[in-house]
Amino acid sequence: MKIAIADSNELIRLGLRVLLNTELQITIVGEANRSCELLELLGAFDVDVVIIDFTSSGFDINDLSQIKRNFPNVGILAVTPDQSAQVLVDALRSGITSYVKKDCSFPEIIEAVNETKNGNMFFCGQILETISEANLDVEDIDIDAFSCEAVVISKREGEIITFIAEGYTNTQIAEKLFLSAHTINTHRKNIMSKLGVKNTAGIVMYAVKSNLISPNKFLFTSESDN
Repeated sequence: MKIAIADSNELIRLGLRVLLNTELQITIVGEANRSCELLELLGAFDVDVVIIDFTSSGFDINDLSQIKRNFPNVGILAVTPDQSAQVLVDALRSGITSYVKKDCSFPEIIEAVNETKNGNMFFCGQILETISEANLDVEDIDIDAFSCEAVVISKREGEIITFIAEGYTNTQIAEKLFLSAHTINTHRKNIMSKLGVKNTAGIVMYAVKSNLISPNKFLFTSESDN
């Protein structure tokens, strides 16, 4: 397994290097302390997994989508300090494969690296808790469905997607649009088929990604209701 480490903190890079070198099947091909160095590194070597703190100085969240776009076969493991639910969702939208916090245990980080290499999503317990509080289920979100290919959504479907993302039921949406609940259910099925998602969480994810709804409108609803 070939790994690239991207973090502006030299001490963090050293810690990851020492940890990963204990794994005999892992080779660290290089390290980067800013975005341009990372892109050069990925262009020069075959890399299986990038371990990146996109919140550290010299990097930003746009690096994630750039990696995904230019090097689609590279798995992205984000390792950052504690972040808000909105940042986590933005990272998901930008193409990360896995996400753990910097204070996670060594075995958990190693497991995250291995799962990412195998193309599986991995999230540490603390990250899952934050996402759960935002009413999103990571395992139900089909990230692969959000590709660069165009998806044609009609004006009516866009309205329904927005209502779904805001938490309205089929009956409530039908009342607002003066349609039958059966018609709304048919629209919902067609929308899910077009987007390649399996449930409401996938529709919500599309709504956020397409700016049909602001993440703030639903991510923190549970907090405002308390």
